Amino acid sequence: MRLGVKAALVHGELVSGDITVEDGRVVAVGLPPGRHDQIAIPGLVDIQVNGYGGVDFLTAAPEDYRTAEEAMLRAGVTAYQPTFITAPEEMTIDALRSVASHGENGGGPRVLGAHLEGPFLSTERPGAHPVEHMRAPDLVLLERLLDAGQVTEMTLAPELPGADALVTRLRERGVIVSAGHTNATAAEASHGFDLGIAGLTHIFNAMRPLRSRDPGIAGVGLTRFDVVVKMIVDGHHLAWETVQIVWASAAGRVVLITDAMAGAGVAAGSFQLGDVQVDVAPGEAPKREDGKIAGSVLTMIDAVRNLHALGVPLEHAVGAATEVPARFLGRDDVGVLEPGGPADIVVLDDRLEIQTVLCAGASEVAARG
Repeated sequence: MRLGVKAALVHGELVSGDITVEDGRVVAVGLPPGRHDQIAIPGLVDIQVNGYGGVDFLTAAPEDYRTAEEAMLRAGVTAYQPTFITAPEEMTIDALRSVASHGENGGGPRVLGAHLEGPFLSTERPGAHPVEHMRAPDLVLLERLLDAGQVTEMTLAPELPGADALVTRLRERGVIVSAGHTNATAAEASHGFDLGIAGLTHIFNAMRPLRSRDPGIAGVGLTRFDVVVKMIVDGHHLAWETVQIVWASAAGRVVLITDAMAGAGVAAGSFQLGDVQVDVAPGEAPKREDGKIAGSVLTMIDAVRNLHALGVPLEHAVGAATEVPARFLGRDDVGVLEPGGPADIVVLDDRLEIQTVLCAGASEVAARG
């Protein structure tokens, strides 16, 4: 099947010409251009999404995943990592079992594993996480959580007493460790990164602020070339100038995330984020009853557009939503568009509006937005 595009983004470079897809794989690129003024990019990869399309992943039954995935697919997401915020142990274990029952691919976007954002977080920087469910580092509890399902990433606060043992055990079990919801000083952050913490969860949000003589974990993360920096570019979590500062410091190791909750992809209203009620009003970030921001309703394609609108070349903005998150998770089968690779493809017009989404070439979804 020919897609009829004029160019394709292949390993960060825009290659002129059409592409062909057969049996769920990309067969060739650089063919004579199609008639449409469109480009093909890799399917987007969202590694921090709490819910979507009215579905909260923390309380979702296996059949609910398809509802969320259909909505994510319309926004160009072909692979994702469901994220569970801090909750009672039983709820988290049930959520891990539910995503395991759903499987890696139910015909829609590929599930890459689960991201546990908690419970080993700082009560000084809880954000929207319920403080009553946070726990001190506990190896026995960690093992119970890891045994309940496929955990691929965990966010923790590295300054907590006992956190070093958690980082070591997580790495032994092949789980990527990120720092977030943390009040870590620069020294504590450096120690954690030296120990093997690889990422910084939603930089500047729910963490010690960067000051002139106290750069904190955000400042250290921006200076460490071995640390991946994840950020929410929705116009609410970070000022546009802050986004530009992050990009100027860490381009090439920045990952765009949505941190979306159940209200993403649907109309405004009240939704659940675990056992927290969150209200969504048009044009505003989701908020708890106390006014704290709780996730976002950002889509991945809008994150790419927002970053590109700040002057970042489209190739690099797309890379922050495809190749970089895939590399962070150690996956070479998502976030790429290349001959022989999976036909996870998003076709954009000249206004960066989605025209078509292919997921493994098998399901073609017409999408607008």
